[in-house]
Amino acid sequence: MIKGLVQDFKTLFNHSGAVEVFFSPGRVNLIGEHTDYNGGFVFPCALDFGTYAVVKRRDDNIFRMYSKNFEKLGTKEFSLDKLINTPSDNWANYPKGVIKTFIDAGYKIDKGFDVMFFGNIPNGAGLSSSASIELLTSVILKEIFKLDIDMVEMVKLSQKAENEFIGVNCGIMDQFAIGMGKKDNAILLDCNTLEYHYAPVELDGASIVIANTNKKRGLADSKYNERRSSCEAAVKVLNENGINIKNLGELSVEKFNEVKHFITDEEQLKRATHAVTENERTKTAVEKLNSGDVEAFGKLMDQSHISLRDDYEVTGFELDSLVEAAWEAKGVIGARMTGAGFGGCTVSIVKDEFIDEFIKSVGEKYKAKTGLTADFYVAKIGDGSRKLGDF
Repeated sequence: MIKGLVQDFKTLFNHSGAVEVFFSPGRVNLIGEHTDYNGGFVFPCALDFGTYAVVKRRDDNIFRMYSKNFEKLGTKEFSLDKLINTPSDNWANYPKGVIKTFIDAGYKIDKGFDVMFFGNIPNGAGLSSSASIELLTSVILKEIFKLDIDMVEMVKLSQKAENEFIGVNCGIMDQFAIGMGKKDNAILLDCNTLEYHYAPVELDGASIVIANTNKKRGLADSKYNERRSSCEAAVKVLNENGINIKNLGELSVEKFNEVKHFITDEEQLKRATHAVTENERTKTAVEKLNSGDVEAFGKLMDQSHISLRDDYEVTGFELDSLVEAAWEAKGVIGARMTGAGFGGCTVSIVKDEFIDEFIKSVGEKYKAKTGLTADFYVAKIGDGSRKLGDF
């Protein structure tokens, strides 16, 4: 495939000679949803599919960008001295935002480049195609401009680009999982401190199966920011009543139960309940996985979905239909929605001998109920964003 991409790039941009090829994965979060911006724990992993880029540095200050996923939009072109968010530039605003954020942080980027992207992450599926292209751009900048920057700093700048340039108030989990991913491991990440450790994911005869609802949703205009505001309002109420915290992630379930009576707004209370209980579930889930108790890990995934459905209210008809069909299927250890919600994907742990049957039965039930066709991916856990080589 890479040879084909290189050839397409050379034809498109009329280049000859060596080019550089990079890869950045998608990610899936196994448990710990909507906890990242609440200062809690998450447990994501990088996937073995993602976004590729073929790149050639230029001698002027022009950037030319093309995506094989958005061929109808053609080549997007802009210069170093005009790095602004332009709606007509569509997807290219993500790499453009990263370039501007690097420059604003003091990194020397004095030339442009030609780049062709190709992603095999389903767009809008909630597997983080936006963070994938952000980290991909970061790694490209580091390599071709020989920047002295480590991966954690690139993760932070990529998140900043999405927050400030794109205007999506995302937490840091997506960028961290994609940048810091490690084969066959998930990452227990404390989003408050960025302390992390790798946990081997040994599923013992089972696999991760991702199912895409194929219900389109836009993250920027979803209800995401409303949920975040509710949690921030709950923290404010607790602070006004002498509970000195920055984030809900600082509270244990026990402590939360002692102080939650201060939160009189019903919606804020529900949102805060999810943030606190999900954080506790995530820590427990990793302990269960480390001790080899995959069944207990699966039950916590189920509980996570119920909380996202009832307290955080980010699932919706399609996600609930897909998860409920998964819960009824043979060989399923656990299933839940993953990502921001309101569409996107579910993640299930399924015993290997039942995977084909799982895909058939869940797909049929989901279509009968929603009229939509789900796509299924048996996922492997891969490494983070990196250069693949010169070609």
